[in-house]
Amino acid sequence: MIKFFRKIRQKMLTENKFSKYFIYAIGEIVLVVLGILIALAINNNNGERKTRIKELNYLSGIKSDLNLNLIELKTYITTRETSVSSAETILDFFNNKKEVIPDEFNLNNLNVQIWYPLKKNDNTYQELINSGNLAIISNDLIKDILINSQLGYKQISFLETHMQYDFENYIYPIYFSTTDLESDISNYTFQVSNGTDGAKTELSKEKIELLLKNQTFKNGFVLSIFNNKQLLTEYENMILMTEKLIDLIDSELIINK
Repeated sequence: MIKFFRKIRQKMLTENKFSKYFIYAIGEIVLVVLGILIALAINNNNGERKTRIKELNYLSGIKSDLNLNLIELKTYITTRETSVSSAETILDFFNNKKEVIPDEFNLNNLNVQIWYPLKKNDNTYQELINSGNLAIISNDLIKDILINSQLGYKQISFLETHMQYDFENYIYPIYFSTTDLESDISNYTFQVSNGTDGAKTELSKEKIELLLKNQTFKNGFVLSIFNNKQLLTEYENMILMTEKLIDLIDSELIINK
């Protein structure tokens, strides 16, 4: 093709057809430019398509993580509600609103004291951040909610750290120095497993009475109610944020089916 155009130019120059040659040269330049632009457009489209595929893969991974987080959040809501209810029962013992039954006290006491921090699933998001690919998420609302959800989890972690501090200063030292932990845990395990594990140990009512006379120990349960209720609020907010994010991601994935 190049040789063909070259022969035409040479023929025009030989025949002194300069005006035609000039017009032809311009046309040839235009064709070359158009070819380059078309090639660039094709390359850009291919690049955009590859970027979009990568974005959708990230979104799909983030959705999987979010679904796991929903399960965790809903499970922990149940756990925190149980902790609040049990702490309120312990306060009833403190305030002489309930007769002290050792098994009941032990069950509710350890329901409050035995807890675990929320497990967050965000492997895909961390990969997105560490690889510097956050910018490929084209939906700004998805990016905003992703970032805000990370802030929400930081708030949850802060509250959990604060609650642990309260436990370590108001509840654990007093409880561990007063009771027989081995017997209490065996009894607790027996109760929560409906008798399939642990043992129906006899608990000391005298030691429980000592605990119920300790104001610092009581304050620990007051604080646990306060902290758990704050965590419940944060969990509910995270569930709403997570569900909205899943809906937005689903919309992006459906568009590209």
